[in-house]
Amino acid sequence: MKLNKLHDPETGELKAIGFMSGSGTNLRKILDYEHNIREKEGKSPYRVVAIFSDNFDSSAKEIGRDYNIPVIFRDIRAYYKACRLPRKDMSLRVEYDRETVKCLLPFEAKCAIFAGYMSIASDVLINAFLGVNVHPADLSVTAFGKRRWVGDHAVRDAILAGEKTISSTTHIVEPVVDGGRILMISSPLNIEMPHDINLSNPDHIKEIERINQNKLKEKGDWIILPKTIEYIAKGLYSVDETGLLYFKEKPIPEGLKL
Repeated sequence: MKLNKLHDPETGELKAIGFMSGSGTNLRKILDYEHNIREKEGKSPYRVVAIFSDNFDSSAKEIGRDYNIPVIFRDIRAYYKACRLPRKDMSLRVEYDRETVKCLLPFEAKCAIFAGYMSIASDVLINAFLGVNVHPADLSVTAFGKRRWVGDHAVRDAILAGEKTISSTTHIVEPVVDGGRILMISSPLNIEMPHDINLSNPDHIKEIERINQNKLKEKGDWIILPKTIEYIAKGLYSVDETGLLYFKEKPIPEGLKL
């Protein structure tokens, strides 16, 4: 069976655009990782050529300045307000994404790194780039045939269900939110649960979610997202004609586990 690499390094470095909405800590880690590779190996297999933010109040401007990378802003709240439509209207999202893709064409990027990008991507954006996202849960875990830990509160849901560990997952961005093919899963991280915690108290739940999500970001997201981009850029990930992902030519139906 013929395998096609997600990126063939023989065609050159993988050009990527960092998509972000908030603090951009994930993107900073990717940029630092890229810098470290260049220092060690003389060059990097990937290069972040631009930053895109859908939020004027994000840290994109500061990150662009710190790393000397161009930044494009298109505030999605202002966009919807001007059109007098609710943000959940996905028909308008298609137009927003179409204009975004047009703005980004000059950078000739193949990959979109979703580093804390909080807007749902329409098919227009998904089809324009090889999108890579990181999610704070092990997406290989299923229940009743569906992925169990999806959505904005995956860490909280795992804790309340009695899970003992949590992991992060990188996946290809596809039409179903948190439903894309899995690229990499971080090593399990023990859930930190203070002795005086009361899971019937909403404030306690929010606090334990915050503590563990921050811990997972450091021990999970910041490790596997840069590594995933590096491995894609080096041509280590490929796909067969059925869409099944491979790593170093070995099938990974549930992703590469660290």
